Amino acid sequence: MSASQASAAIDFKAVADRLLPAGSSYDSCLACGLCSSGCPASGLEGMDPRRFIRMAMLGLDEELTSTPWIWACTQCKRCAQVCPMNIDVSVLVGYARSMWPEEKKPRGIVRSCHAQMLSDSTSAMGVSPEDFVEIVEETAEELRRNDERFAKIEVPIDKPGAFFFINQNSREPAAEPEEMRPLWKLLDYVGADWTYGSSGWAAENFCMFSGDDAAWKAMVEKRVDAVNALGCKVWINTECGHSFYTLWKGVERFGLTANFDYASLVTYYAQWIREGKLPVNSDWNTRGIRFTLQDPCQLVRKSIGDAAADDLRFVARTLVGEENFIDMQPCRSANYCCGGGGGFLQAGMNELRHAYGKRKFDQIEATEATYVLTPCHNCHSQMEDLAHHYGGSYRVVHFWTLICLSLGILGPDERKYLGPDLRDLGLPQ
Repeated sequence: MSASQASAAIDFKAVADRLLPAGSSYDSCLACGLCSSGCPASGLEGMDPRRFIRMAMLGLDEELTSTPWIWACTQCKRCAQVCPMNIDVSVLVGYARSMWPEEKKPRGIVRSCHAQMLSDSTSAMGVSPEDFVEIVEETAEELRRNDERFAKIEVPIDKPGAFFFINQNSREPAAEPEEMRPLWKLLDYVGADWTYGSSGWAAENFCMFSGDDAAWKAMVEKRVDAVNALGCKVWINTECGHSFYTLWKGVERFGLTANFDYASLVTYYAQWIREGKLPVNSDWNTRGIRFTLQDPCQLVRKSIGDAAADDLRFVARTLVGEENFIDMQPCRSANYCCGGGGGFLQAGMNELRHAYGKRKFDQIEATEATYVLTPCHNCHSQMEDLAHHYGGSYRVVHFWTLICLSLGILGPDERKYLGPDLRDLGLPQ
């Protein structure tokens, strides 16, 4: 992509001025560089957050709407988090993305957005409502048939008045349906009143990342309408990072009416453990296997904040043992983005994405952990890919896998992301 592939039609200085807190001025900016020093995308394509904002002040609109750096920025908001003036470069990046002709945008992001618009599923992998229902029913029947402990488990779809409306990342029904079962087991274990929707069930929204606000709004509207129609009280974001942000932020930005609350599954993991409904412990970790944790930017820094980060650590420490948990530094709201978000993972810019992710790889390696826990599919895929690319020895695992392992209910074919040290743990010999 080159500068000739996009044209300026936006006054970045005017937009940037509107983003300033009351009483602030860019004239007060000392160009301290905190934004750039904390940004893993700094230096890629010859750009960084400080340079981006200074170019906006100088009126270099055409350059800002043509640089491919806007697709390497994951819009993680770490620049805003460390900026003394709270300048949010990610918002300017979003405007710049919106100015690119669709045919010049990264094809992977655009394809994912188009796939979401194919049906009421809003699935970025194009899984239709009919296919989703069939996959869920077949996978549930296999679970009932193969594990007598769950012979009567219910996996409801379109259940009116259910307390929880559960979303699901499309990766599971499309490619690894067995990975849905640990979640179902946990919901059954705690006696949750829940349902999927045949409409609006999917847990991703690449239309937001494509810079297409109309499509972003359409996806959120469809999901909000689905939850409202069933009369559910709480929309639960499962182990997927950006779907939480895209929903609540979309409701706020587009003035939609959501007759329900929205929450992260992580919050409920912590609550159910504290209430004794999920009686997990670390007794299984007799070998002292070490774990670390990735804070998804979309869930922590951009949405719930350190309350979610604290819940993540409570769950992790309970699961693996205090002495076996090693935090990355920095962490929580100050955590570095891994480079999988913002559509970067789907953008086809692999060399740049790997360069961006080197900081995260080094963070993980410094912990000497064998496993990384994260409640985000993009983080999961990116960190796995970084391990392969840079020769790391760690693995990345879902929380639901370890919770079921601790409870002794993890099935033999639900261990895809476990290594040989844990793959057979708890199975009949």
